[in-house]
Amino acid sequence: MKNISIIGASGSIGTQTLDVIAHDDNLQLQGVSVHKNIEVLKDIILKFQPKAVAVTSLAHQKEAEEMFQAIGYQGERSFGEEGLIHIAEQGDTDILVTSLVGMVGLKPTIAAIKKGKDIALANKETLVAAGELVMPLAKKYGVKILPVDSEHSAIFQCLQGVSLKEVKRILLTASGGPFRGKSKADLQKVTKAMALKHPNWVMGAKITIDSSTLMNKGLEVIEARWLFDIPYEKIQVVVHPESIIHSMVEFQDHSVMAQMGAPDMRMPIQYALNYPARKPAVAKALDLFSVKSLTFEKPDRETFSALDLAYLAGQRGGLQTAVLNSANEEAVQLFLEEKIHYMDIVLLVEKAMEAHRHLGELTLDKVLDTHEEVRRYIRKSIGEM
Repeated sequence: MKNISIIGASGSIGTQTLDVIAHDDNLQLQGVSVHKNIEVLKDIILKFQPKAVAVTSLAHQKEAEEMFQAIGYQGERSFGEEGLIHIAEQGDTDILVTSLVGMVGLKPTIAAIKKGKDIALANKETLVAAGELVMPLAKKYGVKILPVDSEHSAIFQCLQGVSLKEVKRILLTASGGPFRGKSKADLQKVTKAMALKHPNWVMGAKITIDSSTLMNKGLEVIEARWLFDIPYEKIQVVVHPESIIHSMVEFQDHSVMAQMGAPDMRMPIQYALNYPARKPAVAKALDLFSVKSLTFEKPDRETFSALDLAYLAGQRGGLQTAVLNSANEEAVQLFLEEKIHYMDIVLLVEKAMEAHRHLGELTLDKVLDTHEEVRRYIRKSIGEM
């Protein structure tokens, strides 16, 4: 029996993780956090009876406490950022699923690592902003970082039993998002509703916007660099609109290994939670006879310049990836609030990177300080546009 805790249980990855747990008698839900969705938390408690729960929105603490009383929940309960840390550090947890969006996932992930918990990582920002700190820490504490993103799970599966010396390059696939083939002139007309319509995947708002700008793929490049200890020049992005091949690895003899499957996030989640075993499927099967074609394209880096910004930040090193991540996080939020235009997202990220070139030594405190500094900078910058 494996005990699983989830931080960010009411989001897309969190709810799909719960579905995987519900279908596997070997998995038991130990603890969960939600931000403010008390109704979802109520349903989780009634179905899974976790030992501990957390609500991170202090504004919803009273509502949560009334719900606990109404259903007679007797387990541990905590609130705010301390609640996240409490769920992350729980003694009985074997694997922590980090399905939060944004930098809020960094501190609880590190807390869990220091307690020896394996991490099923869906919070890519953790490695984008602080991979240079997190991966050595995981090694120190003997913790496995198990990727949940479909692309990184695919690479992870392809690399089983393989020496990194045999790897020529990683081929990281991208759907191309809803605006594949569009020009910069076309993107000037993009609305929030248009950007939130992904052609293949059902995801949260932030990651859906990132997918549309190709920033999500840029963040995944940085994540792959740290997950697999491979230099940026050996990571190539390939646009694959069908999202059937989730990523590939090319070896030094030029053979290419690909992991395929239907676009269903429950597959990589299930693999991470049961690693190294494979269990009967929760995700739907891939019907090869219904796949009419598999196509591949080079990404349009001129139109979607976010991808090059991510490579640039990674190659600069230090705190540049933290700047990239935080600037993008804030700019996307501003777009979702309809305070900036779609094309302003990447422009603001580029501006922030140039304004924060030399921030000193990479430490956890500096990463967290940089996050707040860059967020303020982005908010201030929109008044100057």
